[in-house]
Amino acid sequence: MNKKFIGIMAAVSMLAACTENPSNNKNTAKEDVLAAHMDTTISPGDDFFAYANGTWIKNNPIPSDEVSYGIGELVDKELRVRLLQINEDALKKNEKSGAGQLIGDFWYSAMDTAAIEKNGISPLSAELSKIAAINTREEALAQATRMHGYGVAVLFSAGVSQDAKNSDVQAYNLMQGGLGLPNRDYYFNTNPRTSKILALYPAYIASLFRLLGTDSAAAAKKAGSIVAFETSLAKGSRKLEALRDPYTNYNKMAISRLTSLTPGINWPVYLAQLGVQHVDSVIVGQPEFYKTLDKAIAAADMQTLRDYMTFHLVTDYATSLSKPFVDAHFNFYSKVIRGAQQQQPRDRRMLDAEEGVIGEVLGQLFVKEYFTPKAKARYEQMVENVRMAYKARIEKLDWMSDSTKQKAITKLMVMRKKVGYPDKWKDFSSLKIDRGPLVLNMMRSAEWWNKYELDKLGKPVNRDEWSMTPQTYNAYYNESNNEIVLPAAMMTVPGYSDDELDDALVYGYMAASTVGHEITHGFDDQGRQFDEKGNLRSWWAAADTTQFNKRANVLVQQFNKMIPVDTIHINGRATLGENLADLGGVLLGLDALKQTEAWKKGEKISGLTPLQRFFLGYSLGWMMVQRPEVVADRLLTDVHSPAKYRVNGPFPNVPEFYEAFGIKPGDKMYLADSLRVHLW
Repeated sequence: MNKKFIGIMAAVSMLAACTENPSNNKNTAKEDVLAAHMDTTISPGDDFFAYANGTWIKNNPIPSDEVSYGIGELVDKELRVRLLQINEDALKKNEKSGAGQLIGDFWYSAMDTAAIEKNGISPLSAELSKIAAINTREEALAQATRMHGYGVAVLFSAGVSQDAKNSDVQAYNLMQGGLGLPNRDYYFNTNPRTSKILALYPAYIASLFRLLGTDSAAAAKKAGSIVAFETSLAKGSRKLEALRDPYTNYNKMAISRLTSLTPGINWPVYLAQLGVQHVDSVIVGQPEFYKTLDKAIAAADMQTLRDYMTFHLVTDYATSLSKPFVDAHFNFYSKVIRGAQQQQPRDRRMLDAEEGVIGEVLGQLFVKEYFTPKAKARYEQMVENVRMAYKARIEKLDWMSDSTKQKAITKLMVMRKKVGYPDKWKDFSSLKIDRGPLVLNMMRSAEWWNKYELDKLGKPVNRDEWSMTPQTYNAYYNESNNEIVLPAAMMTVPGYSDDELDDALVYGYMAASTVGHEITHGFDDQGRQFDEKGNLRSWWAAADTTQFNKRANVLVQQFNKMIPVDTIHINGRATLGENLADLGGVLLGLDALKQTEAWKKGEKISGLTPLQRFFLGYSLGWMMVQRPEVVADRLLTDVHSPAKYRVNGPFPNVPEFYEAFGIKPGDKMYLADSLRVHLW
């Protein structure tokens, strides 16, 4: 996965020997985490996820302030203790410059609830006045560009990234966007869950206007107009699976030609206002959306445009305002859409906010305390073990031509690995953070990040940059750099030090679900279309492409049949890249395990063989229970399958799974060999 990912974990991995926990004494035996979590009343051939994790799930109901609960939340708890300590130390020191000043002052403003409640909406008054003064569509578009500068992406989405067809160059991208609901399907799907959310959306919009002082009747009218305007944008927006095609979402156009796409929008003027410089062309992801946008703006009355921008400003910054705004935002986005029952503690919410502002500043202190060079070296070596396992698999493929094999191996061998933390940190010295209103700190940070990205245009690509902080519990593959990035926090498991976990568990939990997963992304349905230099280019023989698509489509059909909640199916096409990476990760992690001494010795632990512990270790990485609401939301918005299906989905395609647990015809997870995926 790339950058945000945001909703669900891209992968989960194991402890990288951060710092020694005093309670982790080598002479004190701990229970085997795998055996302790198993529910042996469930047949592994019927529901392996429940067999592997069932006892833990039964004993750990979802807390009322969580929408999901599992291994990720347990790791986050440990990380939060460490990050809170860093913040509290900085607050006490009250430094006047450097990392300590940024962290301490941000934390002061974030936790100064008395000032936040007293201020209410007043910190946004200047911006609200600018919106209220809009009288023409030209002024509305100018205000939209201003709002993009501080992180409120009204009307459309845009940003800087490497040119997909020339990875040595930074490009400016125009994409679909401008919606208040998670994506376009929420405006049109007719199943009961999404219909209920759409029905409640106008009430949420109206509640914000009432908080701004609008009477109920006028607020309801404004809400209706905003929903109608957003629905018109949604009609021109592509579906989730369509956004995964790198070719159809790459439409390079000269800036001077953009007016032919949108006659009513003077893009040269507005791009200049956005701060776009040093480029004469942009990449339009979804041209049909911009035709729709042009018509929608022309058809909208000025009051609707003012109300639309007012709503998006307030909703985007609601969580940094006083309690009435925080509560309204929580009740709709967290409670209605995702099923949360109560808000998380303020310090946790503020840690999340801080991560997006100065996460890398925190990261510098985090790795200094909690990630050792020894840990970094161990997992760098694991990457190489998995890399060589993949090379061996490619060499043995009977469906891929020799020419494509050689190019694939070249791409694999030059794939870069980044483990733990950046070699060079970003310079935040120009970012202004003070002890004033939290919302203004959030806005200034958004402006700083926007300028940071825009400043990349016209300059050489910095391939050393990281798109995640070291304390991020996630990982990603970047196709433009042909690299995998494994932050330090990904190598954490709660309650165990590195030397307390056996190789079989580690290779399932780390080598398969993270390292192998991310490497496989370089060769999934999307990643395989980029060459070894990160350029979108056709480098596969036509017959090999046909074979790949045919074999990958077997996985699409398998996942299309799965129904995680209500009558809503997994979208096998939209989730194909992640499902392929999960399956590839399992195969590669297992191949790498087979080269270890632990595999060769074959010793049992808790009565479990290394092969069994591998599959259980992988499943531990997805130990999670989720509320039905959040599952339903992610089935519409996330390219990852729900956690349970990231275990039960790939395993039936792995021959050793049948051997390890005696899976036989008649078992629910049994697949005849002719129905399995035969790709890697």
